[in-house]
Amino acid sequence: MDRSALGACGRSHPEPRAEAQLEPGKTRVFIVDDHPMIRIGLRATIAAEDDLLFVGEAADGEEAVQLIPACRPDVVLVDLVMPRLDGIGVITRLRHLLPSQPPTRFVVLTSLLEPAEVRRAIEAGASGYLMKNASSQELFSVILAVRSGRRVLGPEVTDALVGDAQLPRVGADLTQRERELLALMAQGMSNQEIAKRLEIAVPTVKFHITNILDKLQVGNRTEAVIAALEHKLVPR
Repeated sequence: MDRSALGACGRSHPEPRAEAQLEPGKTRVFIVDDHPMIRIGLRATIAAEDDLLFVGEAADGEEAVQLIPACRPDVVLVDLVMPRLDGIGVITRLRHLLPSQPPTRFVVLTSLLEPAEVRRAIEAGASGYLMKNASSQELFSVILAVRSGRRVLGPEVTDALVGDAQLPRVGADLTQRERELLALMAQGMSNQEIAKRLEIAVPTVKFHITNILDKLQVGNRTEAVIAALEHKLVPR
């Protein structure tokens, strides 16, 4: 591989090169993706923009954590699903490793359009979330926007979040008492044990369980516990 294609501190060349350091007006971009063709395409996109400077790349999350502190990019483009360490892990670990000033911004660039993953990425510290089918101009705009401190979501991502917010949350209508029963069910307690713990009658326990099954739209206690764990209604 041509070492010059790897940027200032690429996968086999971790020391920053002088020519990359002498362009202070440009936004320094690092790429993290396990697909070589994606990295090649992103490098070409960055090279075509006078305001951007490609400084390095990594093929998985662990490699990114090793290389990025030496590269000191302004913006990291990171995939979500990767071997060894996923994109969320990369963001989380680097936010603790990198100095807060000047800040390094993270843009998730992925094919995964799941509202839950978008929220996880934002909670981890991502400033942007963009689909891999975004245009070069859209990517360029997002990179500059997050560099300036803004948070930017691609249009498809925004639509997915809005649509998800309009859906009723599983278990949202459970009462506090029903949640208490559900947690005890998840611990494997019988109706009699639950009644004793909560100091209520067994028929009352059965009444609450019937309501729980109805609200979770499941057929039995086992399915109720599985649904509760999947939707984080009770602690694991």
